[in-house]
This record gives sequence, structure tokens and C-alpha cells, in this order.
Amino acid sequence: MNFGKLAAGVAAVSLIAAPVAAQAANSVAPAVERVGGVSSSEEKLEGSNGILIAVLAAAAVIAGIIIIADDDDDPTSP
Repeated sequence: MNFGKLAAGVAAVSLIAAPVAAQAANSVAPAVERVGGVSSSEEKLEGSNGILIAVLAAAAVIAGIIIIADDDDDPTSP
């Protein structure tokens, strides 16, 4: 048996065994129970730039369509 086939077999076994070992490690009861934290202020992840980004994305899509649909069908070679 050559080294390449042995290495491929070891890699295949490790790919099969890794998720099983990870699941078994997660099933053990945790030492500390997780609890949710209370936040005094709420953050807005979107902010006020959401509409601006949407408008710019729409403009980019429209510009791309116009560039693709341009009627410049003249050949560049003689």
C-alpha cells in the first residue's frame, strides 16, 4: 500500500470522526450555565444609512444594465 492511499484513508477517517467527537464533547453538561445579559440601551445595527445604501445599489444595477444594453455594436477589428 503506497503512502498516498494511506494518507487519503487517514484523511477520510478523520473527516468522519471529527464531527462525531465534536458532538460528543458538546453533549457533556457544561460546567457553567449560560444566562442572558440585560442591556440598558438598544443599538440600531442598520443606522440611518440603510436607505442610502439601497439607493446606491439600485443605481449601480441600473447603470450596469444601461452599459450592457448599449447599442455600440461596431466591430473593433477591420
